[in-house]
Amino acid sequence: MTEPSPTPAPVPPAEALPADGGRADHGGLENLSTEDRRFPPDADFAAQANAHADLYAWAAADRPGFWADQARELLSWSTPFTQTLDTSDAPFFRWFADGRLNATYNAVDRHVEAGRGDRVAIHFEGEGGDTRTLTYADLQRETSKAANALAALGVRTGDRVAVYLPMIPEAIVTMLACARLGAAHSVVFGGFSAEALSSRILDAEAKVVVTADGGFRRGAPSALKPAVDEALAKGAPSVAHVLVVRRTGQPVEWTQGRDVWWHDAVEAASAQHEPVEVDAEHPLFILYTSGTTGKPKGIFHTTGGYLTQAAWTHLNVFDLKPETDVYWCTADVGWITGHTYVVYGPLVNGATQVVYEGTPDTPHKGRWWEIVAKYGVTILYTAPTAIRTCMKWGDAIPAAHDLSSLRVLGSVGEPINPEAWTWYRRVIGGDRTPVVDTWWQTETGAIMISPLPGVTTAKPGSAQVPLPGIAADVVDDTAQPVPNGSGGYLVVTEPWPSMLRGIWGDPQRYADTYWSRFRGLYFAGDGAKKDADGDVWLLGRVDDVMNVSGHRLSTTEIESALVSHTWVAEAAVVGASDDTTGQAVVAFVILRQDALEVLGTDPDAVQQTLRDHVAKEIGPIAKPRQVLVVPELPKTRSGKIMRRLLRDVAEHRTVGDATTLADASVMDLIAQGLQRPAPSAD
Repeated sequence: MTEPSPTPAPVPPAEALPADGGRADHGGLENLSTEDRRFPPDADFAAQANAHADLYAWAAADRPGFWADQARELLSWSTPFTQTLDTSDAPFFRWFADGRLNATYNAVDRHVEAGRGDRVAIHFEGEGGDTRTLTYADLQRETSKAANALAALGVRTGDRVAVYLPMIPEAIVTMLACARLGAAHSVVFGGFSAEALSSRILDAEAKVVVTADGGFRRGAPSALKPAVDEALAKGAPSVAHVLVVRRTGQPVEWTQGRDVWWHDAVEAASAQHEPVEVDAEHPLFILYTSGTTGKPKGIFHTTGGYLTQAAWTHLNVFDLKPETDVYWCTADVGWITGHTYVVYGPLVNGATQVVYEGTPDTPHKGRWWEIVAKYGVTILYTAPTAIRTCMKWGDAIPAAHDLSSLRVLGSVGEPINPEAWTWYRRVIGGDRTPVVDTWWQTETGAIMISPLPGVTTAKPGSAQVPLPGIAADVVDDTAQPVPNGSGGYLVVTEPWPSMLRGIWGDPQRYADTYWSRFRGLYFAGDGAKKDADGDVWLLGRVDDVMNVSGHRLSTTEIESALVSHTWVAEAAVVGASDDTTGQAVVAFVILRQDALEVLGTDPDAVQQTLRDHVAKEIGPIAKPRQVLVVPELPKTRSGKIMRRLLRDVAEHRTVGDATTLADASVMDLIAQGLQRPAPSAD
């Protein structure tokens, strides 16, 4: 469990605290909790690991040279590069700029040419149990046909194609077909609304939209084509055609001359297509990170540098053995994790992977573990939200399935609580697998901070150290590195190959958003702390920091303390306005199934125990004013907790835009629970 700091000093009452909370530094975040468990590498695993400790010194001695070596070793270049890193127009950095290559050739064709065409690229599992297997030869044929079909619809090198598909093989094929043509794809997650889709189509000036009649979710067809029709009805002068995959068979409206069935266009196309050579700095894709309101923020990545870091991190962070591993990343291709660690990273490395269409609990809560056992999955990469949900359901569900094939586990998307980390290793990994907790962003393109399996002594809940070739630090308000044991702001101090190259159509916004907070440093927008060893612990978005009696507290640390209690499966913490302390901690918790059976859902049986537990674990200043038992937390379909909606509820405001939630009804249930009075202060 997370141990409290040694003999914490008593916290003075709020009125006795000076304006800076008694702190005399230049700003940052409080470092409240410690974690003492350690998991050294297994000797047998280390002996066969792809990565080795010498990589850090090699890369630190010459970062550009290190990445140039990786680019030459991991990718095939039609025109080799002679220039590695161009910093002349910072922050608009360029990598391998005079080299030429094609992403799909690297992901597909070269494997076939090397005699690996019969290797399985994708084991597809539909939510309803339908399956498809695509070898690399199949993928070459399908991407060639799709590229020819898109070309017949007018797509040319440099154009943009919007992709709005469920998690089916055609989504991957479409992305690769675009890359084959040198056309940038803009994938929009299938859970986004017509309004969000419209804004992205307009901003990218997409020429074609690729969609489906629908997809299957929780056992029922979920329509997609109507959202496309609605989005285009708002006005989309750039769109010439809509290419529609028939997945569910549900009826769809049809616009003659504009709409084209995938099976008509693609199946009739030639299976011969020569990949288009593009410059290394040619845009590969645009991915939008904003919500459904305001001007969308189109992060775009280019080809050579992105593929280099995607391939290297996938190979080393997951210790991939392409000949024997079966890899499964549970992310949707609508997110950056799906781009990098479902499409480009695994395929460039020639991996065999599982792609699953549905949800973890359809038709039963053991669905994921059933799939792991069916395909002999060896590497699993998923989100802390999913891990905590499985914790809530109980150990018996995964225990009913053979998970002995698993040898590496990964987490992505948000900081993972130490208790979730240890549960993941113990229950899913049989208390033997390395767990790699990875930090990165849409903007970074690929993993930046992570343990290396076989090298790193792992600490539950810590992303630990920047990968070889990556320079990152934690700084205070004046951009000075904080000492070990302190918190601050996570920054990247040197360019990296897979970095974003800008915001589509708005270079000034790119400079202002990422490079203006700290001169010459990329500001990630995340809080972080260094422990006594200098290892990095992510503390969540800076926007989520709470200021309680002058102390700047991280939501992540308090959530970790709550989840360390045996009753709690998941927790979300927000700061709510308080007349005495400025802000007060309000916690929302989901109880584990076994705790629910014993305690029921009476919050009075839970609240005081959990408040005292937090005070014991990390100090009285972090003690929640209120702890609410809720049936679910407001999450997007990617699993991110929307804390801004919880802040609205905690402060009794009208709840803001909830259109991207997986289930908007949870907000009503949460709001009802908050009508109970908070306990008296103590």
